Amino acid sequence: MERLHVRAVRASALLLVFVASLVVTLVQPRGAYASDLQPRAMKVSDSRAGQSGVTYELSFRNATNGTVGSISIDFCSNSAIIQDPCTPPVGFDASGANLVSQTGMTGFSIDPTSTNNHILLTRPPAVYGQFLATYTFLNIQNQTNGGPMYARVATYPTSDGTGQYTDNGSMALYFPLELNVNAEVPPFLKFCLGESISAFDCTTATEPFSDMGNLGPLVTGAAQSQMVIATNAQDGYSMWVLGGTMTSGNNTIPSMAVGGPSIKGTAQFGLNLRANTAPVIGDDPVGPGVAIVNPLYSQQNQFRYVSGDQLVTTDAPDDLRKYTVSYIVNVPAGQPGGVYATTLTYIALANF
Repeated sequence: MERLHVRAVRASALLLVFVASLVVTLVQPRGAYASDLQPRAMKVSDSRAGQSGVTYELSFRNATNGTVGSISIDFCSNSAIIQDPCTPPVGFDASGANLVSQTGMTGFSIDPTSTNNHILLTRPPAVYGQFLATYTFLNIQNQTNGGPMYARVATYPTSDGTGQYTDNGSMALYFPLELNVNAEVPPFLKFCLGESISAFDCTTATEPFSDMGNLGPLVTGAAQSQMVIATNAQDGYSMWVLGGTMTSGNNTIPSMAVGGPSIKGTAQFGLNLRANTAPVIGDDPVGPGVAIVNPLYSQQNQFRYVSGDQLVTTDAPDDLRKYTVSYIVNVPAGQPGGVYATTLTYIALANF
């Protein structure tokens, strides 16, 4: 009977991918009269190696009251120490970067002497106090090899980055090539993902691949994955999800952008981070950590999916916490047959 009256839709290969990005404050020798830029952070919109069109956001608080005419930003593969020679990261390219926003200490533009791995911000020298400054750059190419990269930042009273720098600081960014990445260095961000994880042990994480089986108007496809996150970053961490909805060729199953319950016979793709009873899938967050789940994804039996949504956040160091992400798929009787699949990317960023 099902062959005659029900178009079975097979949802398979729900490949779940995560990217963990680590921003680490490093202590380095100071130059004469130099002070540390503190706090400081370098955030990237996509920390996968080799990605182009990436947004970099630099933020720091000036440590010294005085004149600032330029800010030097060097990207190096070998060392975070400002006095060391700087080896350009393989494939990294900031030559086409655009400075699209600046706050706090403003009036800067990118100096034409900037190179692939060096951005020099310049302006007429002006007095500046100890305020938080941010600078957002578009169109940067990530390094092509996996591993760490170091960003060295220094402020100068001159407009061309010459002479003795005033304040400086360095950050380390990590670009993963492998699927499962654990960053366990002090300071640290720990982030792992799998279809299941025993307790908080990342070594037990299984393959992040789910097959939702054969679907029809009377069946709800359901699956889950788990992730463990912890950090000692002073400003905590946030975690986002990116990716499209379920597709098969030109056919799609719409995502639940507004959110709501799972309804059989309706075209739906959504997720949440709760223990659900309709359908029975998922679990509530567990562990000593206290990070907060986005309320849009923390209601039992209510599902939603919008690419780019923030799922979890905390503004302070957080202990181990395990999240279970539940996925549901429903299809109407008229849904075209096919193999429907999607790839979701999870990104966790820590701020030191």
